[in-house]
Amino acid sequence: MPPHAPGMKIGLFGGSFNPPHDAHRLVALTALKRLGLDAVWWLVSPGNPLKVGRGLAPLDERIAAARRLAGHPRIHVTGIEAALGTRFTFDTIAQLKARCRGVRFVWIMGADNLAQFHLWQNWRGIAAMLPMAVVDRPGASLKAAAGVAAQSLSRHRLSEGEGPLLATTPAPAWIFLHGIKSPLSSTALRAKMQLHSN
Repeated sequence: MPPHAPGMKIGLFGGSFNPPHDAHRLVALTALKRLGLDAVWWLVSPGNPLKVGRGLAPLDERIAAARRLAGHPRIHVTGIEAALGTRFTFDTIAQLKARCRGVRFVWIMGADNLAQFHLWQNWRGIAAMLPMAVVDRPGASLKAAAGVAAQSLSRHRLSEGEGPLLATTPAPAWIFLHGIKSPLSSTALRAKMQLHSN
């Protein structure tokens, strides 16, 4: 478990990180700055229930690669889900909140994830458990804004200028952060690596 203490504002950024890339780092740095967070924890998942596991690099390799990439004293790369034995985001968050009492957690995701957030197990429970920050991704803005989750949670959306208040706002609460976008994606990078290996 990375360093934490009651009252700290910590962003949780989950994903397969298969492989990690600069867009992951950009999302974390955007959240740190715009939300006034003390730290961001990258939760490198053993496997994403919504994605096919084939082609997934070993967890320790993905964690090592993410640590090399992160390169920031306030970004902590972890394999917490494997350690906790949780498979779904809701269960991971519930365990972290129980173990880190007094920490103000914020869930961070790219806009591409918001577009399919309603497919996550107990997505409404996640939204009710902690505030969320959605960071813009190329080509995902309109789809995300028109998605089931965004429409359902629309009345709980904060304005971008309220970013520093998000971590202390009772859930459900969420914010959409626009800004510099990176076109990188793990899927595209994996395809490129496979092409070069053939």
